[in-house]
Amino acid sequence: MDIRRARTPAELTAAESLFDGPAREEWSERFLAAPGHLLLIAYVDGVPAGMVSGVEMTHPDKGTEMCLYELSVDEGYRRRGIGRALTLALADEAKARGCYGMWVGVDTDNEPALATYTSAGARDEGVFTMRGWPFTP
Repeated sequence: MDIRRARTPAELTAAESLFDGPAREEWSERFLAAPGHLLLIAYVDGVPAGMVSGVEMTHPDKGTEMCLYELSVDEGYRRRGIGRALTLALADEAKARGCYGMWVGVDTDNEPALATYTSAGARDEGVFTMRGWPFTP
């Protein structure tokens, strides 16, 4: 397995099966150009097998932390440690960037995700609820 940072929209398009939908050129360019945005892709025999995206968040009284925005492993490559390796690679990158920590929001019934994050050293920090404001793009 080889984990590399995505730097071009073409890399995201080649790995779009790992996303919830197609990688749009404009959005890919915007994501990759934004400071503090990061997307790592795990390749197995040259094939995109998993990805993790992270976004740095800075607050005046806290400093900078990394939000693990999304983790995905292709169904055919699951249970091989790819999700854990991607999570740890993102954590290493966050440390190298000077982040004081990393966090992820995850559904409490998503057992595979919870197991992956626990195996990568994440601790349960308590009950979490999320509220959203969906806007039409």
